[in-house]
This record gives sequence, C-alpha cells and structure tokens, in this order.
Amino acid sequence: MPTPPVIYVLNGPNLNRLGKREPEIYGTQTLDDIALLLTERADQLGARIDVRQSNHEGHLIDWLHEAEDSGAAAVIINPGGYSHTSIALHDAVKAIRTPVFEVHLSDPDTRESFRHVDFVARAATQVIKGKGAQGYVEALDAAAALCKGAAKAKGQIH
Repeated sequence: MPTPPVIYVLNGPNLNRLGKREPEIYGTQTLDDIALLLTERADQLGARIDVRQSNHEGHLIDWLHEAEDSGAAAVIINPGGYSHTSIALHDAVKAIRTPVFEVHLSDPDTRESFRHVDFVARAATQVIKGKGAQGYVEALDAAAALCKGAAKAKGQIH
C-alpha cells in the first residue's frame, strides 16, 4: 500500500487569532477548527496534513524549504499580511518545486488598496480567496487532485 501524500498547511501572522480577530471579516472559526476540518477531509482523500502557524516570516520560509526536502506532495499557505509585503516568501515559493496553493479567508481585492498587491500569488500554483474556511478545503482538494494526477502519471496508481 502506498504511503499517503503529505500536504503542509502553513499559516502566517495573526492567524492564531482566528475566531477572535475581526470575525466580521475572517469568521468565527478558529485555526484549530480549520485544522480539524482539513484533517477530516484529508482522511477522506487518503492524504495526511501537517498544519503549522507562525507569526515569523523566517519560519514560513524554513517550512517551505522543509516541505520540498521532506518530499511533501504540496503546500497550502495562508501567508496573511506577508502576502502583500514579502518578496522573501515569493522567492521561497519560487525556490521549491513543490506545488503551493495560496489561501485567503477574505478577498484582499475587495479590501484596502495595500492588500491588492500579492507577491506570493505571483509564484503560487493556485490562489483561492474570499471563501472563508472552505477555501482551505478547496485548496486541499486541488492539492490532492494534483498529487493523484502526478502519481497516476508515474504509474503509482491505476
């Protein structure tokens, strides 16, 4: 039986405050609630997830590198405010071959003008925004489909 693909789920600054921080924008679900939702969906898809959160840009960069070096099948990242400021995160996404799916709970394009620039999106495989916690599930489904397609192409599944 093949080893289930591992998908990293990386969360940036202030996402540890979900459920408390501006619920009218980000909803009332906590990051733990989202992690549980993703764990249940990953089980259905035959995948494993590794959910992490940091308020520090360097940790996110190290985890992106780790994802590739450990053979992770994909990364889902919500870089939070770093999306709009971090060339370093953009470069880290470009520096790895692992597919990266960017998620935003809200739609930055409908918010303040400084949120309309997204450096990470320019390097990501796909961007999902404005769908709340369901956006993470959509990203997980897309990542799992990509993994399944790659495994099929390699003859690992039929």
